[in-house]
Amino acid sequence: MPPRLAANTRAFSLLLTLSAAFAAPAQPASEPPSVAARVTAVAGGLDHPWSMAFLPDGGVLITERSGGLRLLRVPGGLSRPLAGVPKVAAQGQGGLLDVALSPDFAADRYVYLSYAESDGSKSGTAVGRGRLSADGAALEDFRVLFRQEPKLSSGLHYGSRLVFDRKGYLYISLGENNQRPTAQELGKLQGKVVRLKADGSVPPDNPFVGQAGARPEIWSYGHRNPQGMALNPWSGELWENEHGPRGGDEINLIRPGRNYGWPLATYGINYSGQPIPEAKGETLPGMEPPLYWWPRSPAISGMAFYDADRFPAWRNSVFIGALADQNLIRLTLDGDRVVAQERLLDDRKRRIRDVRQGPDGYVYVLTDASPGELLRVAPAESGG
Repeated sequence: MPPRLAANTRAFSLLLTLSAAFAAPAQPASEPPSVAARVTAVAGGLDHPWSMAFLPDGGVLITERSGGLRLLRVPGGLSRPLAGVPKVAAQGQGGLLDVALSPDFAADRYVYLSYAESDGSKSGTAVGRGRLSADGAALEDFRVLFRQEPKLSSGLHYGSRLVFDRKGYLYISLGENNQRPTAQELGKLQGKVVRLKADGSVPPDNPFVGQAGARPEIWSYGHRNPQGMALNPWSGELWENEHGPRGGDEINLIRPGRNYGWPLATYGINYSGQPIPEAKGETLPGMEPPLYWWPRSPAISGMAFYDADRFPAWRNSVFIGALADQNLIRLTLDGDRVVAQERLLDDRKRRIRDVRQGPDGYVYVLTDASPGELLRVAPAESGG
């Protein structure tokens, strides 16, 4: 074959390969249009709020990355920071992070917190629980249940979301502390999703229990910085989203013992524009490909499925906060397949840190700012 024809053939083959990759069902073919929404500001004056949990009595617990846990009552407003909250390492991306209620909160009043904990030089994610006092002013008898070991973070990639499944097991998403190789090391708790009993003990059926050199808490591994996680209300399966590097933010369906690839398999590159040094490809044999991914990173965070009756047009959706893109992503689902994507709140230009379905059927989001806000969101045409 003449050299010029061979070169053209190779170029055409590469074009076909790239076209096929960008047409794959796992990721969007084009940027979706922004969609109007009806937004109501519920509370303001928050210091980089990170997460929220709705109480059965109508109150909302809100974490602030600087270390405050606040109770919002409507009417009534925001409380002072609750007493009894652990000291946090509020540096970089670290601080007070996720909050979740015990599945038996009505009986035990346990509130679970994840946060960055320092040993004096480095830090890592810790999780503990305390009982919400009857007057809502304090967490009583707070006790640490879990610590990420070893502590390797200088202020980056903590994760961390807390999710209880239908059997009462607690899942914790953990970042790799910006130490890429640790995500593949089963003797370390970086870049993992772990599964615990509600009291912090290890379930005997975890996939690596009894394996030499492996931490028994580990449920899955090969994660980068998972800042969104939620239980699918229709299937009961655990979904997780995580930050890629430059490109390659992804959604994963989390299953026991599976390897999700980072940093060996990734759709992203370094922020410098150079390849990830350890990367061997976008997907690799024996490693789980993402359910969905973005070629340009929105910088995804909180995650919530929508299964309420209030807004039928939003059913069978999952909402995801976008920090860099400063909007709220709604993905329409057909089973485990993403069939459409739209963006909301583009006009507000706010970093969305967390998103939850409220007990009233509205969607609630926290904006990552100081002052940050709690916003209530409804479809524009709903009049809600």
